[in-house]
Amino acid sequence: MNIIEGGVTAPKGFTAAGAAGGIKKNNKKDIAIVCSEDTAVASGVFTTNLVKGHSLQVSMEHIKNGFARAIVINSGNANACVGESGYKDAKDMTALAAELLHCDSEDILVNSTGVIGSKLNMPNVRSGIRSAVNALSIDGSADAVEAIMTTDLLSKEIAVEIEIQGGKVRIGGIAKGSGMIHPNMATMIGIITTDANISRSLLDKALKHCVKTTFNRVSVDGDTSVCDSVFVLANGFADNDAIVKNDYEYSVFVDALMYVCTYLAKLIAKDGEGATKLIEVICDGAQDEADAYKVVSSIAKSPLVKTTIFGEDANWGRIITAAGYSGATFDPNLIDIHIGELLVCRNGAAVNFDENTAKEILKKKEITVRINLKKGNVSDRIWTCDLSYDYVKINGSYRS
Repeated sequence: MNIIEGGVTAPKGFTAAGAAGGIKKNNKKDIAIVCSEDTAVASGVFTTNLVKGHSLQVSMEHIKNGFARAIVINSGNANACVGESGYKDAKDMTALAAELLHCDSEDILVNSTGVIGSKLNMPNVRSGIRSAVNALSIDGSADAVEAIMTTDLLSKEIAVEIEIQGGKVRIGGIAKGSGMIHPNMATMIGIITTDANISRSLLDKALKHCVKTTFNRVSVDGDTSVCDSVFVLANGFADNDAIVKNDYEYSVFVDALMYVCTYLAKLIAKDGEGATKLIEVICDGAQDEADAYKVVSSIAKSPLVKTTIFGEDANWGRIITAAGYSGATFDPNLIDIHIGELLVCRNGAAVNFDENTAKEILKKKEITVRINLKKGNVSDRIWTCDLSYDYVKINGSYRS
């Protein structure tokens, strides 16, 4: 597998664009379009939040046919919780894009991200969609990334090339997300493209498999948004023999898709609002998957764990406490805890460790916290970030 340039336009037959429609201030890009030259096989995974944005609802309906031509996303406004007009506006977005791209409106997927409870300025949105369609380009991935960002500071884009049946196949992805993020699908917005020829059922299976251990293992603040989604389009332009069986070629594709999803998921955690450190929380020795997940999720959500790591204080008591209220079943007298490679707790009790060594570990930009329950042989992990003063500043004035 080779890492290549190009993001979502690296695969053959895809173009993208980002344009300023006037939703955001200061003429910032706020309308993104990713388009396939021909109708593509499509799959998506969506938030489990009972409250769902109107644009997301439309996409959930349109994707049922298993195909899509393009994805339209606006930032700066979530188009959520505004009544019937929000659903109509989302349908109008798909109708306009379909008219401009000469396809059926059901083949257009749509989503929105930003402030909840504010109606879209549809004249601005329509203008932005027209501008984005006119700007579609094989070099447009970076502009599309910019257009979907809200509080993001890092551009999230990746593409890889693999060999399947002797031919080159590419997978590209972009994502946005830095706040209101916790694993409940998908805790962000992501678009993945591929020129692989693959059946819809296997594409759907591959996406859900990869999302489970990547985008659903990211937590910034414990909140799950109402607009979260990950879409994947496969247009078959690589012209490989169709992947229709769960065989070696499928496994090669899944491995590459997993790499793309992992890369983007880690960037989301790293770019958490106000974050200064990327944290990987690992639980080993759980008796089952449920307990392993409960432990890593609880530790990753804990404000006390996140703030102690921001303060570079090896206060492991907060880690064992978060595990203790997670709902997982384990014996506290068996637990070991490592911060980086440093053992700070053995069999549920303090051990002598060098505070200076701990401080040096916690000064790093990427930190691993590992807890071993010694109850079984199941493991899990989640990526999160520290909790800084800036998180409060950002979210205390989000609408302004």
